[in-house]
Amino acid sequence: FSFDSHLRINCDGFLVKKDDVENILNWKVTQHKNVEVPFKPARVILQDFTGVPAVVDFAAMRDAVKKLGGNPEKINPICPADLVIDHSIQVDFNRRVDSLQKNEEIEFERNKERFEFLKWGSKGFQNMRIIPPGSGIIHQVNLEYLARVVFDQDGFYYPDSLVGTDSHTTMIDGLGVLGWGVGGIEAEAVMLGQPISMVLPQVVGYKLLGTPGSLVTSTDIVLTITKNLRQVGVVGKFVEFFGPGVVQLSIADRATISNMCPEYGATAAFFPVDKINLKYLEQTGRSEEKLNYIEKYLKAVSMFRDFSDPSQDPEFTQVVDLDLSSVVSCCSGPKRPQDKVSVSDMKTDFASCLVAKQGFKGFQIPSARLEDKVKFQYNEQEYELSHGSVVIAAITSCTNTSNPSVMLGAGLLAKKAVEAGLNVKHYIKTSLSPGSGVVTYYLKESGVMPYLSKLGFDVVGYGCMTCIGNNRRLVLYVVIQGCPVLCGDHYLLSDIHPVKRRESWCRSHAAKLCVLECLHLACSPSPSGVGVEGREIYLRDIWPTREEVQVVERKFVIPAMFKEVYQKIEKRNERWNALNAPGDELYTWNPNSTYIKSPPFFENLTLALQAPKSIVDAYVLLNLGDSVTTDHISPAGNIARNSPAARYLTDRGLTPRMFNSYGSRRGNDAVMSRGTFANIRLFNKFLNKQAPQTLHFPSEETLDIYDAADRYQQEGYPLIILAGKEYGSGSSRDWAAKGPYLLGVKAVIAESYERIHRSNLVGMGIIPLEYLPGQTADTLELTGRERYTLIIPELLKPRMSMEIRLDTGKIFQAIMRFDTDVELTYFLHGGILNYMIRKTLSN
Repeated sequence: FSFDSHLRINCDGFLVKKDDVENILNWKVTQHKNVEVPFKPARVILQDFTGVPAVVDFAAMRDAVKKLGGNPEKINPICPADLVIDHSIQVDFNRRVDSLQKNEEIEFERNKERFEFLKWGSKGFQNMRIIPPGSGIIHQVNLEYLARVVFDQDGFYYPDSLVGTDSHTTMIDGLGVLGWGVGGIEAEAVMLGQPISMVLPQVVGYKLLGTPGSLVTSTDIVLTITKNLRQVGVVGKFVEFFGPGVVQLSIADRATISNMCPEYGATAAFFPVDKINLKYLEQTGRSEEKLNYIEKYLKAVSMFRDFSDPSQDPEFTQVVDLDLSSVVSCCSGPKRPQDKVSVSDMKTDFASCLVAKQGFKGFQIPSARLEDKVKFQYNEQEYELSHGSVVIAAITSCTNTSNPSVMLGAGLLAKKAVEAGLNVKHYIKTSLSPGSGVVTYYLKESGVMPYLSKLGFDVVGYGCMTCIGNNRRLVLYVVIQGCPVLCGDHYLLSDIHPVKRRESWCRSHAAKLCVLECLHLACSPSPSGVGVEGREIYLRDIWPTREEVQVVERKFVIPAMFKEVYQKIEKRNERWNALNAPGDELYTWNPNSTYIKSPPFFENLTLALQAPKSIVDAYVLLNLGDSVTTDHISPAGNIARNSPAARYLTDRGLTPRMFNSYGSRRGNDAVMSRGTFANIRLFNKFLNKQAPQTLHFPSEETLDIYDAADRYQQEGYPLIILAGKEYGSGSSRDWAAKGPYLLGVKAVIAESYERIHRSNLVGMGIIPLEYLPGQTADTLELTGRERYTLIIPELLKPRMSMEIRLDTGKIFQAIMRFDTDVELTYFLHGGILNYMIRKTLSN
C-alpha cells in the first residue's frame, strides 16, 4: 500500500513524525513488531444510524466546551464528512404498486425529528455533507458518487482514503480506495483532525487465477473466499488481491468481495486500481478530466496495476491463491457467513442441521417434530408451513444491489420463471430495496422489472432495510412454528428479524437464489416445479448464465443513468427540502423529544485529568459465550413491547406503533441504554437460555438487564462482563460501547474481540481485557458469581497484564487490550471525546 503522497502532506513532525514514515517504508521488518503508526484518512463516511449519535456528540461537545469557557465553534469537522441517510426506511408495505411511496411517507413521519436534527447539522457544522433519504445504500452511493479515487485539492494530488462508521465501509476497497470501518467514537476524532493510531499491519496477498464458471455469481466467489480466509486467519491484517484472475471480476464483483471483509476478519480487502476501474468510473459518470488525472497520478506513483504483469506484484507477508474455475454455486448458513454450503448440498445440509445439536450448525429439533406442519389461511387461500418454509425473501443490502450482474441475473431468472408459469406464495414477505436509483433504472430499461414485480419483488425503498431488522412484522408472525427460512442476502441471523423461535434459519446468498428459494424450487437434477399446463420445470430451464447476464448488462447499464440519478441527489427529495432547521452554532435541545437528547457523557467533565482507579468488588452483569454480536449488545431493530425501552416510551405517551426502531433512536441515550443487551436472542449463561435478562445476585432476582444494571448502580456496585471468542462481531455500532458504559460496565473480559468493537470500548473508557493464551473462563473455573477486583497498574503500557483478584481467593492475569500509546491516552482521559474536549480547550 502506498501512503507516500498522503504522508508528504501530513508529515508535520507532531501528529505524523519522520520516524513514522521510516517505519512504514521499512514495512518488511516493522510488520512483525507491532509498530504503531498514525494514519490520517482523506475523508469520513457515516450512515444515519451511526451518524446521528456522532452529530449528537458534536452538539453536546459544543455545549461542554462553552460550559468550560471555550469557543464552541472549534468543535467542527476538519476532515470532510459525508453522511448518507439510508438506515431509517422500513418494509411496512410490500407487494403493492405504491409500496415505495407508502414506506417513504411513513419513514418521514417516524423520523422527522431526526431528519430535522441532521439538517441542522448540515448547516451548523462546516465540512459536512448530508445525502438525503431515498438516495440509496451508503456503500453503493459511495462507489457510484462519493468516491474520489484521487483527491485534487489546493494543488496537491493524493490517494482517496477513508474510514466509516459502518463495518462494511471496506466495500470501497473494491474500487481501489483504501478504507475500513471504525467505531463511531473514533470516527468523530478523525473528523476533528486526529489521525487514526494503528499497528502497522501484515498484508496477505490473495492471488486469483482462472475463470469463473458460467453459472457462478460474485456471491459464490465471495462466500468461497470468506471461508478460505477464515481458515487462513487474517484478523487484524490487510488483504490485497492480485493475479491474472482479478481481470475476470468487475468492480461490482470486487466490491462484493471487499464488502464481506468483516466476515473473514481482515481490516481491509484491497483491489488496486487498473483499467477496469477507469471503465467503471467512466460508466458511473465521472468526468473525462477526472479520469485523466486519476490515471496519470496513479501511474506516476506506481499505484496503477496491470494484473497480467507479475513483475508489478508487491511483496506480501503471505500469499494464498484461489482458482476461480473451482468455485461452485453456494450459499451460507444457517447462522454464519463462513459456513459455506454448496447449492447442490443445500437439501441434505438443511436436514442435518435440523437434528444436529443446538449451535451454529444445529437446531436440535426432536425427531418426533421433524414432520410437523401448520395449516393456515391467508387472503382466503389455504397454505401449509413446515420446516424449511420460506417466510421472508429480501433482495436487499449493499452486497447484492451494487452489482448489476447479480440484480439483472435475478431479473432474468424472474422473467423465465413467470414465462414458465411459476409463482411465489402470497404469504411470503418479498421485497426489493435497491442500493440506488440506478438499479431501478436498468431493471426497468432491460424489461425485467415487471417480472420481479409479478413475483412480489416490488421496489419497497432505497436503503438498508431487511438486513438491519427493518422488515417490520411478518404476516405469519403468530403462526410460525419449527424452522422457517429467512431467505435474504445478508449474513447475521440476529440482524434480520426477531422471529421468536430459536429454530429460525437464515441463508446468505445471491439474489437469484433468493428468488429461486421463494419459488420453492429444488436445486437438483429432478424437476424443480410445475409450470404452465402441468409441464415439469427444471432448474436449468430458468437459470440465466453469466454470459446471458453480461450481454444485458453491457446494453443497459450506461453512464447516462448514473448522471441522471446523481446530478440532483442532494436536492431531489422534496420532503427533505421542506424540512425547516435553524443554523445556530448551538443546538436547542427539546426536553420532550424521544429521538434527540443531550447525552450525559460530559456532565462531570473537568479540565483536570483524574488518575484511573482500580475496580473493586465488581459484580458480573452477564456471562456470555462466543460470537456475541453488536446486535446482541445494541439491537437496531424493533423495540419489543415488554422491554424497558418500551416502558420508557409508553410513559411518555407513545403507542407501540410510534416506537420505531432502536436504530432510529440512537440520538436518545435514555432509550439506547434501556435497549442495551435487549436482543431476545442473547444467550446469558446465568439463565441458560436466550433472553434479554440476567440475575441480580444480591437479591437473586431475574430482571431485565437494564433494570438489574440500574439497581447495581443505585447500590454503588461496579460491573464487568465475561465473554468468549469474537466479542462484538458484526456491524459497527458505537452504542454497543456507549450503552454498557451508561449501565456502569467498567471492563469486559473476553477470549478475543472484533477489532472495531474493541476500539469503541477503549473510546468510552471501558477496559477490554483478554485472557492469557490457553486460558478461558472455563479453564479458570469462573462461574461469574464471584466478585472481581481489577488492579490498574500505576505505570500503564500497551498490552500489559492486569492482576484480577476474586472474592474466592483466586488470582489470575489478563491482558489489557490497549494496543497503542494513543489508546492509553484516550483511556486516561475517560475516552476519546473527553480527550478531544480537553485538547480543544488547551489550544
